[in-house]
Amino acid sequence: MLRPYEEMAYGPRPIEASYWRETVPVAERPRWPECEGEIRCDFAVVGGGYTGLSAALDLADAGADVVVLEAETPGWGASGRNGGFCCIGGAKLSPAALERRYGAEDAARFFTAEKLAVELVAERLERHGIAADVHSKGETLLAHRASDVRGLEAEAREASARFGVRCEVLGRGDLAAHGMASEEFHGAVTTPIGFALNPLKYALGLARAAGEAGARIFAASPAQAIAEESGGWRIKTPRGVVRAAKLLMATNGYGSDDIPNWMAGRFLPVQTNILVTREMTEAELAEQGWTSNQMCYDTRHLLHYFRLMPNRRMLFGLRGAMRATEAAHAEVRAMARADFERIFPAWRKVETPYFWSGLVALSRDLTPFAGPLEGLGNAFGAMCYHGNGVAMGSYAGARLADLALGRPQRQPLPDLMRRPPPRFPFGRHRRAILPLTYRWYRLLDRI
Repeated sequence: MLRPYEEMAYGPRPIEASYWRETVPVAERPRWPECEGEIRCDFAVVGGGYTGLSAALDLADAGADVVVLEAETPGWGASGRNGGFCCIGGAKLSPAALERRYGAEDAARFFTAEKLAVELVAERLERHGIAADVHSKGETLLAHRASDVRGLEAEAREASARFGVRCEVLGRGDLAAHGMASEEFHGAVTTPIGFALNPLKYALGLARAAGEAGARIFAASPAQAIAEESGGWRIKTPRGVVRAAKLLMATNGYGSDDIPNWMAGRFLPVQTNILVTREMTEAELAEQGWTSNQMCYDTRHLLHYFRLMPNRRMLFGLRGAMRATEAAHAEVRAMARADFERIFPAWRKVETPYFWSGLVALSRDLTPFAGPLEGLGNAFGAMCYHGNGVAMGSYAGARLADLALGRPQRQPLPDLMRRPPPRFPFGRHRRAILPLTYRWYRLLDRI
C-alpha cells in the first residue's frame, strides 16, 4: 500500500486511549468473519465506515447482493473516532466561494444536500433503533476575536436565508446566561440544524442494519489489489478474492494511492485529535460557567471543536498535527491540553484520561466527492468531507448506492460533488505542503 503517513497512523496506537472504545467494549461488538476463498457478488464495497455502510444498507435494501470489505472492523477508522458532530458541512470553501466557483444554482443544490445529509442520519437512527446518545440542538460557532463578531451576524442572516431556519446570535454579555462562559469568546451564532452523537455507536448501528438487510460484511479483510476483469472487478484480500460486477470505493482518509491507482494523489489525509475529560460534578461545571450541551466550534482556521456530553464529560478536539509518531502524538496531546486549560481555566485540575487521533480527508478543490471513478467501468467512490463526515459521508454513501443501482436519484447530487477530485502536487509526498499551510493558518488566527 502507498499511503502518505507513517505506519503508526494506520495502526492501533492512535486509538488506544479512545473514549468511544470504552462506550462499546470489544466483547459487546459483533464478530464479523474474514473474507476467505472466492466470493461473487453484484457490488463490492471497500471500506466499512459511514460511506461504505450507508451504501451497503441501501444496496441491500434494494435486494442487491453486496459485500463489504473492511481492513479492520466496521467503524475502526474515522467513523468510529471522530467528534460526533452531525451537522451541515462537507466543503472547506465558504458558501460565497462555492457560489463564485460553481454558480448560484449548483451551490444551492449543495446547501440542500447539507441539510438532507443531517436529516438522513436522523432517519437512520430512528428507523433502525440506533441508540447513539444524541444531544445538542444545532451547532454553535463562537468568535475567538472581537473582530469576528460582525462576521457571525452576517453568518446568521445568510444561513437563515440559505436553510430556511432562524439562527440565534449571542453577544459576549449573553454567553454566560446560556451556559457558555469563557473569556476566550466574544459572541456566538447557533444554526439549529444538526445534533451530536456517539460516532462509534452510530457506525456499529449502521453495520448491524446493513447486515440485517442482507449485506455480507467482512472484517480483517483489506483490499490488497483491485483490478478490472471481464465482466467486473477482482478484489484480492489476504485470504480471499471477491469478484463483483460493480465496485464502490469508500476508504476516505485511510485509502491507498495504488488501490486502485485512480486514487493516487486525489485526497490529502490530515490528522484531527480529541481529548475527553473525566465526568465532572455540577459544582465544577458551575465554577467554569459552562453547562451548555451544544456542540461548538470556534472561528479559527485551525479550529477547536468541543461539546459537553450528557454524562458531563467534555470532549475537546483540534487540528494541527503533521506527523504520526510517538513524539508527535505526545506533542499534540500537550498542545490540546494547553488550549483546553486556556479556554476553560477553571478546569485546569480536571483530568483528561482519553486522547486519540484519526485521519480526515481534504480534496484539492476543497469540496466533497461522490460519483463515478472517471475512466473506470462500473466503479464509484466518495471521499473528502473535510471533517464533516458523519452527515456528508452517510449522504454520499446513499447517493453512491443510487448511482451504482442506476436508479433515478431521489436526491440529485450537486454537480460540484460529482467532479473527480484533481490531484495534489508532490504525489505520495503531498503531505509536505502541510507545515507551510499550518504556519499560515496560525498566523491568520493571531491577527
